[in-house]
Amino acid sequence: MSYENIIIRKENNIATVSLNRPKSLNALNSELVAELDRAFDELSADSETRVVVITGEKNFAAGADITNMVELTPEEARDFAFSDTYDKIANCPKPVIAAIEGFALGGGMELALSCDFRIAAPNAKMGFPEITLGIFPGAGGTQRLPRLVGLPKAKRLIFTGAIIRGEEALACGLVDGLADNPLEETMSFALELAAKPAVALKLAKECINLAADADIKTGIAYEASNWARLFATSDQKEGMRAFIEKRKPEFAGK
Repeated sequence: MSYENIIIRKENNIATVSLNRPKSLNALNSELVAELDRAFDELSADSETRVVVITGEKNFAAGADITNMVELTPEEARDFAFSDTYDKIANCPKPVIAAIEGFALGGGMELALSCDFRIAAPNAKMGFPEITLGIFPGAGGTQRLPRLVGLPKAKRLIFTGAIIRGEEALACGLVDGLADNPLEETMSFALELAAKPAVALKLAKECINLAADADIKTGIAYEASNWARLFATSDQKEGMRAFIEKRKPEFAGK
């Protein structure tokens, strides 16, 4: 499948998705997000891909492309929203990591929030400036941000439109790590995850994602069911036999 606004590279069971609108600082438009949507359909079904990394050359994504939004009607705005694609990324059966350099603002930061992990450069600029445009985050920001940083911090960031840098983002939980070369650090982490049993990672992610929405009784029952399912996988047999035999396991992702 060919793409014009993103570049996909695959190596060592890791798919790197690079946003590719450098002249606009990787501002997000409908065409780019539609390509992300198709790409995640492809990558979710690809048995060779075990981890997905999202990044952008020099900038992660400087928000949505405002030139496409000014005259939208409410109905058109709903169609323009990126929520469905971001939900698809959040529910991808593989771990997804954002490597953030430069700007990650508005819809770009919401894209990063849909990933499982975020590793940023110390001087990266992150935030939700939508309030200065007369709107607020509309692609999951008001829902995912409080779950990461807590209600008061989420309200401050969204209500004020403040732009923060790496140290503050790390301190409040907006990102999980800082690195002078975030893509290099991300790829190192991705290699670690790619060596893990893929089915166990997939089912663990499903259980953890459910925890944000379900009561604990429902979550524990779902966890128990998925845990038991793993005993039908070759990776479970390999992992436990390797432990008993005092050797490193070699997981096949099955």
